[in-house]
Amino acid sequence: QLQLVESGGGLVQPEGSLRLSCAVSGFTLDYYDIGWFRQAPGKEREAVSCISRSVSRTNYADSVKGRFTISRDNAKKTVYLIMNSLKPEDTAVYYCAAKRRNPASRGCVLLYSFYDYWGQGTQVTVSS
Repeated sequence: QLQLVESGGGLVQPEGSLRLSCAVSGFTLDYYDIGWFRQAPGKEREAVSCISRSVSRTNYADSVKGRFTISRDNAKKTVYLIMNSLKPEDTAVYYCAAKRRNPASRGCVLLYSFYDYWGQGTQVTVSS
């Protein structure tokens, strides 16, 4: 059974840091693009970042560029999202999602409807 499990969320002060993890099971991570998305109360789900299966190309939403870094460790079947300089507006439930891609694919897609499999989310709260 294909599963994605997020962890690492919590309460952090503004300008603080967190590292989110997305652990996958039931499939070979090497074949999948992974995206991170977030949803704040009363708002639509928005893309944060993604990383491709091929040469690990990355993409970031403008709101997090320069502050967040996505990476993957296929051997550990885990994708990470390092979040620095956190702001109150980063408060949301963060989700990871997976999409199987063929080897010829280039780049990943920052669009939640593109992804087929989703985790349950982890809460990130940025507050003093």
